[in-house]
Amino acid sequence: MNTSGKAVILARGLGTRMRKEDGSAALNRDQMAIADSGLKAMIPIGRPFMDYALSALADAGYSDACLIIGPEHHVVRDYYRDNPAQRIRVHFAVQEKPLGTADAVLAAREFAGKDHFLVVNSDNYYPVETLDGLRQLGQSGIALFDRDRLVAESNIPSDRVLKFAVAKVDSQGFLEKIYEKPFEETIRALGSPLYVSMNCWMFSPAIIRACLSIQPSARGELELTDAVQYAIDVLKERFKVLTYRSPVLDLSSRSDIASVADRLRKVNPVP
Repeated sequence: MNTSGKAVILARGLGTRMRKEDGSAALNRDQMAIADSGLKAMIPIGRPFMDYALSALADAGYSDACLIIGPEHHVVRDYYRDNPAQRIRVHFAVQEKPLGTADAVLAAREFAGKDHFLVVNSDNYYPVETLDGLRQLGQSGIALFDRDRLVAESNIPSDRVLKFAVAKVDSQGFLEKIYEKPFEETIRALGSPLYVSMNCWMFSPAIIRACLSIQPSARGELELTDAVQYAIDVLKERFKVLTYRSPVLDLSSRSDIASVADRLRKVNPVP
């Protein structure tokens, strides 16, 4: 089995929701400064949130992680220069402009090479079992999470999870279609339990060709979900679906910081 040891972490976003003022969120001075910058991955929770994410990747057997950052994100480079990771090699790739998640994946082309590679968000803390499951898959795949369980056991409010992408899975357990902004009728047709995407993927090099082949969405961005659908429909790439009933922590806004910190208080990250 060709297991992958490479992970790509999408950390280039503008952090619009994190920048938004929230008088109800009790932040310390350091948290406030990072929240103002929108750099969610570096929110200090004892240690920067990214340390927890990298530690989980190391626990799951990954050897190398490439952080996709903007040219202005010197704080990330400086931190890992001064505090080098012990168990996973940290690389950087620059996405010059925030043109979408598919464009961010293209920034990792050189890092990925001809290998399979994981792609995850920088503002989510995924279960080690999920990261390990994808690493050992040996082919393209996606991790899907039980929506009701996310609301019950994660820090994700129900109104937020309603906006997450949902998936149609074929009879053989492969991804047939991904719905980025699902309509209510689509959700009803998929039935229960409903599994949603938290942007946790294992990709083959075919995704690079797909990312290069799509057009911007209505939002004017190159969307990773569009690239995946292109890979399925045109390139005939097959994405094995792994389903989980596990919590995923989400650090999207200032109101998330306290709840994420509480859930991670017993975790000692060693990236």
